[in-house]
Amino acid sequence: MSDPKRIQRLRTKGSKMPTDAIYVGRPGKWGNPFVVAQEKGDNGYKYSVRGSANHLLGMHRTKAEAQRQAADLFELHTGPMGNYEIDGEALRQLVSALAGKDLACWCKLTDPCHADVLLELANGAAS
Repeated sequence: MSDPKRIQRLRTKGSKMPTDAIYVGRPGKWGNPFVVAQEKGDNGYKYSVRGSANHLLGMHRTKAEAQRQAADLFELHTGPMGNYEIDGEALRQLVSALAGKDLACWCKLTDPCHADVLLELANGAAS
C-alpha cells in the first residue's frame, strides 16, 4: 500500500477522481475557509486572500504567493490557538475520515494547498 497523497481534480473530458479519494475542497467539511481570488488592481491583476465575512487578509502579485498564505493560514488556524481548532474529538474524527486516504482538491500538485495540512494531520496523528 502506498502512502496517502494529494490528487489534483481536473476539469478535462474523461477525467475522473479516483473512487477511493476524498474530496477536501470547497464546499465541504474539509474545505479551506481562506479563499484565493484574482482581483483587478491599479497595476494589473493581483491575488487576494480573504477569510470569514470576506475580510481581506493579504494581496499578492502571484497566485502561488496567495495560495501559500491561504495554506499557512489554514495550518495556523487548525492548531490549538486557531478558530478551526482540530484536536481532541475533532482530530479523532479527522483521522477516522481521512487517515490512509488520498485527498483530492483543485490545486495544482506543485502549488501550496491545505490538503497537505490535512494529510499531515490525518496521517501524522495516525502513526
